[in-house]
Amino acid sequence: MAVARVTKITASSPESFQHAVNEGLERASGSLRGITGLEVISQKAKVDNGRIAEYRVTIEVTFVLEG
Repeated sequence: MAVARVTKITASSPESFQHAVNEGLERASGSLRGITGLEVISQKAKVDNGRIAEYRVTIEVTFVLEG
């Protein structure tokens, strides 16, 4: 029987929402083992002078607990 945990992560990127998601997943992969999936919870953007300056995402990462 497998038991999983979900962790919420916020990440940002000056390039795109997709890049922000990839950055968040890459960072999570550095400290969490057994990641099996993720869900994008929200997408937001910081606006400066009428242009998007930063893309921000909140994701939930699911990983299987060892043991």
